[in-house]
Amino acid sequence: RTPFFTLTVEHDGTLKAFGGDYYDLTDKELLQKLFDTAVKSNKQTGIISEYNLRYCKADPPNTQTFIFADISAENAMLGTLMRSYIIIGSIGYAVFFLITLLLAQWVVKPVEKAWNEQKQFIADASHELKTPLTVIMTNAEMLTDENCGRDGLRNFTDNILSMSKRMKGLVESLLELAKMDSGSKKAFHEQIDFSKLIMNSILPFEPLFYEKGMEITSNIESGIRVSGDKIKLGQIADILLDNAMKYSDPRFPVKVTLKRSGGHCLLTVTGKGGAISKSDCKNIFKRFYRLDKARSDGQSYGLGLSIAYGIAEEHGGRIWAESCGGENSFKVALALI
Repeated sequence: RTPFFTLTVEHDGTLKAFGGDYYDLTDKELLQKLFDTAVKSNKQTGIISEYNLRYCKADPPNTQTFIFADISAENAMLGTLMRSYIIIGSIGYAVFFLITLLLAQWVVKPVEKAWNEQKQFIADASHELKTPLTVIMTNAEMLTDENCGRDGLRNFTDNILSMSKRMKGLVESLLELAKMDSGSKKAFHEQIDFSKLIMNSILPFEPLFYEKGMEITSNIESGIRVSGDKIKLGQIADILLDNAMKYSDPRFPVKVTLKRSGGHCLLTVTGKGGAISKSDCKNIFKRFYRLDKARSDGQSYGLGLSIAYGIAEEHGGRIWAESCGGENSFKVALALI
């Protein structure tokens, strides 16, 4: 079906052309040029791109014969294929680049987040340590003053001792978080009477609440048992009770409840206080994150709830905060055994 024609030179030098009606074979000058080009190439087959022709040399007796076939359709098809390949390749490359970029961002995002959190953690820890260190240094300098009386000496010493205890508490909290991050200290799991553990945790807080003119009530369902580290689970209760004592409205009682909920137990510590936004309910478990109310007391480091969060995760449970109608609740869910 490809248009073609044949050129033959007889032994007497006569040039003859014959083929279909697709070509005008009366142009002797063009035919001679095609024939001379094919002869000069000294190849059995070749392409004359100027005229979109492919030729093939035949060797009948006493003649020189070349068959010329049109390759316009072939070139057009190759051009179309080339354009299609370029377009598809460009689109594929663009899609691949976009996917690679998204995957790279997805892979790097946790690393970037961890890096930013680490920088923020170092900055916050430095800030928390700076204040007590400044107080200690100032009071120590005052102690060197020859005019410092007995009363002044006692006051300066008390200030140094108070700030030293504060730094000790902060350093201990930082070490606890570092151990959780490194995973070097795994929770020792044993069967625990969680009901008894919570009641024992409440007892030492009752006189502290009483001294502040506050009331604490409890509703502990008996016989609730979980698997975990007794000391660490007790630490969660202590952190939640301590926060409730610091930040709850003393006019209203703090409520502690422990009950079964499906295959889990639910510990809840609830107190009246300023409303906590939904974003703060999530962020409050971040390290050094404190609400404005907590920032002014000078006693909180913003690490207690972070430690409680880490302990809950170690035990396969979860901890969260809820705020509704002026009541702020901190809840811990652990699997029953």
